[in-house]
Amino acid sequence: MTFKKKPKDLNQYFSLRESLIRFLREDIATGDLTSEYVINKDLKSSSFIICKSESAVVAGLEEARTIFDICKCGSKSLVKDGAVVKKGSRVLTVKGNTRSILKAERTALNLMMRMSGIATDTKKYADIAKAVSKDIKITGTRKTAPGLRYFDKKSIELGGGYPHRNTLAEMILIKDNHLAVTKSIKEAISMARQKSGKNIMIECEVIDTKSSIEAINSGADIIMLDNFSPQRAQKTISYLKELGLRKKILIEISGGVNLSNIKKYAHALPDMISVGSLTHSSKSVDFSMEMENN
Repeated sequence: MTFKKKPKDLNQYFSLRESLIRFLREDIATGDLTSEYVINKDLKSSSFIICKSESAVVAGLEEARTIFDICKCGSKSLVKDGAVVKKGSRVLTVKGNTRSILKAERTALNLMMRMSGIATDTKKYADIAKAVSKDIKITGTRKTAPGLRYFDKKSIELGGGYPHRNTLAEMILIKDNHLAVTKSIKEAISMARQKSGKNIMIECEVIDTKSSIEAINSGADIIMLDNFSPQRAQKTISYLKELGLRKKILIEISGGVNLSNIKKYAHALPDMISVGSLTHSSKSVDFSMEMENN
């Protein structure tokens, strides 16, 4: 299974720009009173954004530049999104009307801080998993902040992970609550396949070896070992291999994964390990903007 970022089209570009405008409106409201009262309206300045964390994967430079562009300021990236930078590194320069730069500052920084935090944590997980097997993908989940999913998922990709489902419309994922109101895994997968055809992938959550075998034999494309311990995951995957079923299925491990146990889960050799904390609990990377008069 591959997860590929869809090419950006004009509709997507305009949609993202509208989102960034909405973020700016939330912060600016009716105007920046401080700047209006203490800064000459014709003053122009140069500024730069600097990383204040020890080490980080930069994400959100493209979005920050668009935010500054909306506020009629010029900007230039000094590194690429996805680059690893050290504390004190300059990542972006901005020039323009001083009031305009200050209007855009906080929104640009907030988005960069969140996106870089997600990208940085993703790289930590991906590096550990790849040290065990280069074929294991670290994936995100739909546990994203409302309104920020595109940015959260992009951050995962910049950190070396894979976004997984962006929306409910992208694939079928039969989870415990679906199974609670259907008769069986077999029935749920059968109904989904009949209605979806062969072009939509079906993933099914399983809770033990028995349900794993049932899901595979019922025609699932992916099984999700949910809340398995590393030892149980390894035992289940090994048994599926003994039965000759391993090559028929993609396996995702999900639930309870953290930096202290990711290596143990990786040794089970799944295809994917999903980590919800990447988007619901990552610590923001600290960036600040420093102003200079022209």
